[in-house]
Amino acid sequence: MDTIFAISSGRPPAAIAVMRISGPAAIAAASQLAGSLPPPRHAAVRTLRDGEDIIDRALVLVFPEPNTATGEDLVELHLHGGRAVVAAVEHALAAMPGCRPATAGEFTRRALCNNRIDLVQAQGLADLLEAETEQQRRQAIMHAEGAISRQIAAWMDDLSVLRALVEATIDFDDEGDVSPLDALAINGRMAAIAAELSAALDRPSVERYRDGLRVVLVGLPNAGKSSLFNALIGRDAAIVSPVAGTTRDRIEASVIRRGVAYTLVDTAGLRDATDDPVEQIGIARTRLARDTADIVVDLSDEATTEPHTITVHARADVRADTPRAGSIVTVCSDLSSIDGLWEAIDKQQRTIIGAGDEAAFHDQQRQAIGTAQAALTAALASDDLLAQAEELRVASQALATILGIDSTEAMLDALFSRFCVGK
Repeated sequence: MDTIFAISSGRPPAAIAVMRISGPAAIAAASQLAGSLPPPRHAAVRTLRDGEDIIDRALVLVFPEPNTATGEDLVELHLHGGRAVVAAVEHALAAMPGCRPATAGEFTRRALCNNRIDLVQAQGLADLLEAETEQQRRQAIMHAEGAISRQIAAWMDDLSVLRALVEATIDFDDEGDVSPLDALAINGRMAAIAAELSAALDRPSVERYRDGLRVVLVGLPNAGKSSLFNALIGRDAAIVSPVAGTTRDRIEASVIRRGVAYTLVDTAGLRDATDDPVEQIGIARTRLARDTADIVVDLSDEATTEPHTITVHARADVRADTPRAGSIVTVCSDLSSIDGLWEAIDKQQRTIIGAGDEAAFHDQQRQAIGTAQAALTAALASDDLLAQAEELRVASQALATILGIDSTEAMLDALFSRFCVGK
């Protein structure tokens, strides 16, 4: 096993650059650079040398295995964050036998291999690095800090007990150590777990929070969609003209507002008929965008029963007609009216994906949960113990793939814990 090193803080130049060294030769490598090392988990300043040359004076911390981030011997060098300092330390480390620069994600991968974290937590760390909104950050923390893992482990524990009961009845029915099977209780618990899995699948996915909501502006030509689009995103992304039909194609812009990601879409004006082939294409794309939107902002100011549709009385400062009851009145030069429309959009958002406080799962994890839920449903539909045992095995295995562990070991632990000592 190689010893790896890399900067774990921001890239230089910076005030401080944290060089992390992990692996069997980490402590020896640090000793070669710094001489005598401080006691484990104590910080001390040491002079780092490459041979006789002084590289830097740095804060040194030593973390012996196994209780480290990677599960290996780990050393942190808190260097002055100049490029030349970092490069000199990397050069000195690379010259030592068995040491090499880490590849992308290798520290986290070693933590996974050494059972310091599971697959869910590793995914959560990756999500946390990429989080752009408050919703994404909250979801990533739930994964990285183990809340999701504990939920899955709890389901697996329950399934392991059920598997143990069913398989013990099949294999050891004639032994006195195994209690008689309570089919009613087992089915009740299976139904409860299946319901919890279904509830998890009903919640939005992590990808849903990452991709955000599509808000599509629709209306007649020259209804003021592009002006409103620009006002909502706070910049002039769409061309605004008094000429009807200026917008021929969709224009999209990403916005993060109050910790939520949105994609706003300006569209070509809708009309019943046109001989212009380009406009026909634009209208077709508008209808497609409207049909796939999460929220529609309709500038027609007409009554609608369509879900997640906000009717808007736009350009109120130049119109003589009266707004329809329930419409949001907007004037692009009046920022309070734009904030009012954003409030209406945010209200719709909360009904679609909520605040992101509940645990969400990645699409791949949701597939595994769906497999487990289907297996439990099949088990409940059968009164054959062999079939139930097989479906419980499938459900356990599906959930185990989320954590990257072996469900059979968990089931065996539950099974044999029910036998007396010495059996």
